[in-house]
Amino acid sequence: MFGVIPLSLVLINVGGLLALIGFFAYAIDDPTFNLIGFFYGIPLFLGGLALKSAELEPVPFTKVTQPNTLKLREEQATPTLNQIRKDVTRFRYGQEAHLDIALEKLGLAPSDDDRPVLKGLEESEIGGAYALTLEFYSPFMTIDIWQEKHDKITKFFGPDVKVTIAPDDEEEEINLTLIVDRDKERVTSPV
Repeated sequence: MFGVIPLSLVLINVGGLLALIGFFAYAIDDPTFNLIGFFYGIPLFLGGLALKSAELEPVPFTKVTQPNTLKLREEQATPTLNQIRKDVTRFRYGQEAHLDIALEKLGLAPSDDDRPVLKGLEESEIGGAYALTLEFYSPFMTIDIWQEKHDKITKFFGPDVKVTIAPDDEEEEINLTLIVDRDKERVTSPV
């Protein structure tokens, strides 16, 4: 439940309520509630506003994930794929864009203005394997530039992941599909 509600909204509401109680307590000359409102309410409210200004909203799923795909995710998804999915589907604070550091390391973000923007993601099954598709709006990085970085992208996302890069039906959009490589034997650590 709390993963869906942004922290900034919680702080704004709680801080605003406490501040209102403090102002009301000041009007009726109640020093205890007055202090609570001023010493807790106002800082919480201002902190919520600060977080709201630095908030990065979660990336939406573009299609509903099917139950069989959820089962595949539990069985096959690598820790890297799970981490990517979890990171981009929650509120983030203090970041310019989702996966901004990863895109810089891959050479796909020469500047903040030219960086591809993650617009959506989709979980699916491809050939019996779990796949996570990242949908980027990429007007400044052409499909050719993405294709040149294919080997680097594959290495970046791990040894158990195959990568396909394809233009989307929409103009200036790129789909980066990360598919669990079922052909490789997984080395599991003893529990």
